Amino acid sequence: MKHIYSILLIIILLLVSCSGDKKNSVESVIDKGDLEIIRKKRGELVNNQQALNDQISLLDEKIKTLDTTKNIPLITTFNAKTEVFNHVLELQGNVTTKDLLTITPEYNGILTNVYVKEGQKVNKGQLLAKIDDGGLSQQIAQFKIQADLAKTTFERQKRLWEQKIGSEIQFLQAKSNYESQQEAVNQLNQQIGKTLVRAPFSGTIDDVITEQGTVVAAGMTQLLRIVNLDNMYVETEVPERYVANVTEGKKVTVELAVLGKTIETKIRQAGNVINPANRTFKAEIKIPNTDKSIKPNLTARLKINDYTNENALLIPQSVISENAEGSQYIYVVTDKDNNGIGTAKRVIIETGKTQGDNIEVLKGIEDGAEIIKEGARSVRDGQSVEVINYEETKNND
Repeated sequence: MKHIYSILLIIILLLVSCSGDKKNSVESVIDKGDLEIIRKKRGELVNNQQALNDQISLLDEKIKTLDTTKNIPLITTFNAKTEVFNHVLELQGNVTTKDLLTITPEYNGILTNVYVKEGQKVNKGQLLAKIDDGGLSQQIAQFKIQADLAKTTFERQKRLWEQKIGSEIQFLQAKSNYESQQEAVNQLNQQIGKTLVRAPFSGTIDDVITEQGTVVAAGMTQLLRIVNLDNMYVETEVPERYVANVTEGKKVTVELAVLGKTIETKIRQAGNVINPANRTFKAEIKIPNTDKSIKPNLTARLKINDYTNENALLIPQSVISENAEGSQYIYVVTDKDNNGIGTAKRVIIETGKTQGDNIEVLKGIEDGAEIIKEGARSVRDGQSVEVINYEETKNND
């Protein structure tokens, strides 16, 4: 310490001598206007300045060795560790079902009977309504009489032809007439069948749209709406850049906010065609509906697991900075002593997918690296730092 005081005393004496010599002061030399004297004075000042700088450097070096309260930044750190990383793609979809149909008639006429009511459960093929056939039932009776006669004539002609009695042309004419009458009866039965409205699948009558007594038009008038809530699914549109990752069998979390339900399920079908209008493809996610609480057209929030890394290194995005070249970097602590004093080292990294506030690091750091968290934006490469959560990180190691 005596050496430091001696150096300080010399500096003070130099400053006093420079300021106390009025005759040789800078102002007096300038007033003389002599170029040689001015240059000489400047040289003296330069030499004095260099001597002072050298002395100050010596003092700084000594202070560094003696001062135990260095002014270094305080930081917190965390240790990078590998973990399973499941990235999810968040989308919105609509609940729907393939078994939702508004039934229209196949025949023009008066709706004479409606056999069901709203909320009624029906089975596939069950008769729901009937349309007046306009006299087709009477016509079919006549057609059946003619068909029976044609059948009898054909059978007799066939027996004669087998006994080699009669001509072949008579046999063929009888056969043709019988087949024509049968076809006429079948066609008429088909027409009458169109007057009967049957359930296309098992389900529930959601709405009776048209009352009996109303004149209906084939393919135009809406009669009934039937729905089956067993085969429910969510349909969504997925951006084309995920076509390789969003595939059949991928895990999906379906959130139905209105019902307060969260369902774990899988993708049932992924579309094979990209829609050129919006560059998306469709995906279907089957959802169970045992309690029938899920209704068509509900909005669903989807979280699709499109990427998994079993050994991922995840870090907060807040600790990442970017240099002028666009490269991302973080700071790690190296050469840390028992007092938590170490050196900040800048490390260039390559990142992958993000999830919330975390991002996947692909290259640049290894498992166990001690990364600066709080204070990451204020330190410099090679700067000494003090880890204030040292004991915590030490215990975690």
